[in-house]
Amino acid sequence: MRHYRGGIAGWKEAGLPVESSPGVARPEPLPELQSTPAPARRIRPEYPTVSRRRQWGNALLDLIERLSPAQLFSVWLGMVVASGSVYWLTGFSRHPGLVDGGRPIAGTLGGLLSALYFSFVTTTSVGYGDVLPLGPVRILSIAEAVSGLLIFGALIAKFVSRRQDELVRDIYMVTFESRLDRVQTNLHLVLSELQAIANLCDEGVTQPQRVGARLESAVLVFGVELRAIHALLYSPQHAPEEEVLEAILVGLASALRTLGEVLSCLPTGFVRSPTLESALRNISALAEDICAECVPPVYAVALTVWMDRIQETARKIV
Repeated sequence: MRHYRGGIAGWKEAGLPVESSPGVARPEPLPELQSTPAPARRIRPEYPTVSRRRQWGNALLDLIERLSPAQLFSVWLGMVVASGSVYWLTGFSRHPGLVDGGRPIAGTLGGLLSALYFSFVTTTSVGYGDVLPLGPVRILSIAEAVSGLLIFGALIAKFVSRRQDELVRDIYMVTFESRLDRVQTNLHLVLSELQAIANLCDEGVTQPQRVGARLESAVLVFGVELRAIHALLYSPQHAPEEEVLEAILVGLASALRTLGEVLSCLPTGFVRSPTLESALRNISALAEDICAECVPPVYAVALTVWMDRIQETARKIV
């Protein structure tokens, strides 16, 4: 076939014999795979995670914390009476749950008193042994003993924490009053220092470094005390008395006005340092938040007038 000019087509047209050699069989096309639905996944039941158990424990602790000592004692007493009633009701069945002196406790008035006596003895973990539980009542008596100890312990903790709260409250009041005294004292010192700097400017002192150091120190202390005053005004639960607050606001307004006068009479060639600029911006921002409409609590009219005056003065600083 290689030397025949017509090729295989011409060879076939001439009627010459053609032999075919066994070739490699073509692979039959595979049938299309039909999409079969995946087996449904078994959904495992959800078990309470550690976080949920912790939430339940926190909820129980919060509930105990919200209850007063009288309410906790009522819960403890109610558990004792309820357990005693259950013990007494078993006396009406064929298998009483309590035995007193070898004799089952019956469903009578005397049996009720014995059941209540056993309940009190069990919940206080005294356990004299004269009345004994039988059968399933033993499980109830164990649960009552554990619950009674826990509730009684929480009741004792309530009394202890109440005394601690009183001591903490007294310490806080002493600290709070000393803090107010410190704020008023530091405001007076800042005002005195700013007035001294203003006198230097009026006398024509031309030493910018000397004035700048004193002014920067006074402004930094002023910013710290202004932040403390800002926190007092925005904490209604810790707000001081209005007489004390009025004295603080009067001193703050005087200090802001004197600071504005000092900044306007600085000597020629005075260059504000970055620390001074930052402190002045902080003072202006904090003082602008002190106004009658900004502060959460509602104060007397005299105090709101001072607040508005402080805000107006603060806008002229920077």
